[in-house]
Amino acid sequence: MKNSLRLQLQRLAMRLIELDAHLADPQVTSDMTRYRGIAREQSEVAAVVGRFQRYEQREADRAAAREMLADAAGDAELAAMAREEIASCDAELERLLAELQTSLLPQDPDDRRNAFLEIRAGTGGEESALFAADLARMYLRFCERQGWRSEVMSESASDLGGYKELVLRIEGDGAYGQLKFESGGHRVQRVPQTESQGRVHTSACTVAVMPEPDEAAEVAINPAELRIDTFRASGAGGQHVNKTDSAIRITHLPTGIVAECQDDRSQHRNRAKAMAVLVARLRDKERAERDAKEAATRKSLVGSGDRSDRIRTYNFPQGRLTDHRINLTLYKLGAIIDGELGDVIAALKSAQAQAQLAALEGSA
Repeated sequence: MKNSLRLQLQRLAMRLIELDAHLADPQVTSDMTRYRGIAREQSEVAAVVGRFQRYEQREADRAAAREMLADAAGDAELAAMAREEIASCDAELERLLAELQTSLLPQDPDDRRNAFLEIRAGTGGEESALFAADLARMYLRFCERQGWRSEVMSESASDLGGYKELVLRIEGDGAYGQLKFESGGHRVQRVPQTESQGRVHTSACTVAVMPEPDEAAEVAINPAELRIDTFRASGAGGQHVNKTDSAIRITHLPTGIVAECQDDRSQHRNRAKAMAVLVARLRDKERAERDAKEAATRKSLVGSGDRSDRIRTYNFPQGRLTDHRINLTLYKLGAIIDGELGDVIAALKSAQAQAQLAALEGSA
């Protein structure tokens, strides 16, 4: 282990002592917001420090085994035991070192947040809208597997049952951190329902994933910069059709960013939800502008996050999914479309971690 890494871990051990002291302080326990923040940090730091302590223990075990081997002259059984212990220590130390390096990588503070997920049909007309519906089902089934809650914030249906645009709110611990790599252009190659001659067509959708803003730290928006329109929500008919203008559309005039919500019968609740989407989109715009400046000096391994990027291809005739950012190809498209995104997300997270490690080593 490099000395710089060991020093970082030793500082974390000191930080854990401080956090334990804070959690025992009555002034902290009386402020639940502060207490929860410190408790979360303490839990994360304790996990890393515990791993570091195990690493140091195995270092000591290896040193003792090497001494045993040096003193085992003429005792073949003792020497074999020492070599076995050294090999065991080496293997565990290598694993622990990789885990410790990963645990010290910079974390996105938004990773634990809920997420807004937007899907928009692109090139390909009605087939693109049908593909948007397939993507929506894929994400909704993935969310079900994670035990997350999802709700439709707004939707614009196509004539054949697809979506021209769909906005979902995903509620669950770590939702944004799991789904953020989905932002970008998604391309599909298949024979569309609208194709009568069996030819394979290519169409595309764009996906954008944004962290839900913290209500306690919302961005300041000048009410004079907003235009709020009400309209009658569309529906499938029957008793649930809106008889009043309860749907809300909010336009941020300086940027032209629009958010709307019509899924609730209450105009007040629709307004609150539309405002949350608007704030998320404004923050996403700020994040994209910040990322664009950083990308001028270095490009992330998993892409710039620009929604115009083609990040993934879904080839139905071959049963193939290819993520172009990390050259990942999987021949289990049916399972992935059914919501089994775990392997894809894990590969993208691993690629990001490797890129961060390489950057840290390069700057060390």
